[in-house]
Amino acid sequence: MPEFFVRMIAALRKPWLWVFAVALGVAAVPAVAQKGDNFQTSVPHAILIEAESGSVLYERAADDLVYPASLAKLMTAEFVFNELHKGNITQDDLVVFSENAWRKGGAPSHTSSMFAPLNSKVRVGDILHGIIVQSGNDACIAMAEALAGNETAFGIQLTNRARELGLTKSTFTNATGLHEPGLKVTARELGKLAQHIIKTYPDFYTIYGEREFTWNKIRQFNRNPLLASGADGMKTGFTKEAGYGLVASSSQNGMRLIAVVMGAKGEKERADEGRKMLDWGFRTFEARTLFAEGQTVGEAKVFGGEKGYVPLVGDGAIQLMVPRNLNEKIVAKVTYSGPLSAPVESGKRAGVLKVWRGDTLALEAPLKTGDDVKRGTLTQRAFDAMAESVIVLFRAGADRL
Repeated sequence: MPEFFVRMIAALRKPWLWVFAVALGVAAVPAVAQKGDNFQTSVPHAILIEAESGSVLYERAADDLVYPASLAKLMTAEFVFNELHKGNITQDDLVVFSENAWRKGGAPSHTSSMFAPLNSKVRVGDILHGIIVQSGNDACIAMAEALAGNETAFGIQLTNRARELGLTKSTFTNATGLHEPGLKVTARELGKLAQHIIKTYPDFYTIYGEREFTWNKIRQFNRNPLLASGADGMKTGFTKEAGYGLVASSSQNGMRLIAVVMGAKGEKERADEGRKMLDWGFRTFEARTLFAEGQTVGEAKVFGGEKGYVPLVGDGAIQLMVPRNLNEKIVAKVTYSGPLSAPVESGKRAGVLKVWRGDTLALEAPLKTGDDVKRGTLTQRAFDAMAESVIVLFRAGADRL
């Protein structure tokens, strides 16, 4: 087979891809700077992201599935936030604390609890404080039973909601994070979840910064150790199987960072590593614009249209966090499923921009179509159909190779 056709068949095996390099400054920085500028953490799983763009500043084993302990309550809270946002429930609705919720998560359980009395009726708004500030397992279970009937069904709903948010690996089996073999998450997806909560529910996010909450005449304090040193959220967790974990967020000079540490050996290591990671991020990084708002990032092939391609643009300006005073060579790829079928509407989600610093996937930015493409003439559609038939034949040949 001629070499040209071999190369063409190999290319047809791949998804539609547009690849380019973006140079920030001059030459590429040394590999050590690309891998975190010598930053190290003692915890086995960690990630640091910038909240606005989602840029990854540092990561360590961030895609491993691990037990989350009470960090899973971020997903429980998000589900309640979404139900409130959709109007399915209100903060004044009353939820009954069943015997199951009381025994499994309340005072008899000797776990973190809101200490609501058996069969008491509690406002959803107060339950949210019990979940977020007090990390109450009884509050989580009562909410799960109110929304789904039982925790098992609620776990399925949490996992489905996680998939809607683009969390493709994490699986939830209960509302509390109490240990179950099937309940596992990744540090990266916890960071994405925290970013989503901060951006989507700013009013509810403020609860994460409240230092204390009193219920049933019991005054309890927020367990987040970084609230005293500049952080304004979000959650701690501990079980024997998970170790000590923390998701923390802080803002300085208009830049917000989110740190996730998991598997720490103790409370001190958890606090120290979270604080160290945030301090390093604020000290080391700054934002640089890759593409201005409305600027074409790439193009997607259009089938059967009056034009063969449509521009792809970001939802706004696309920024990447880079180390200060360092010049990095950035590699970026635009991927999309295509070709797109005409007619194509402007503003439709169509692809993703992925940006790497060295081996680190530093940014994933959604892309949308930047223009309308009407259906082409009969001749144009016939030509595209013929071209697609040839591609199908080449793909079939490639599969047999």
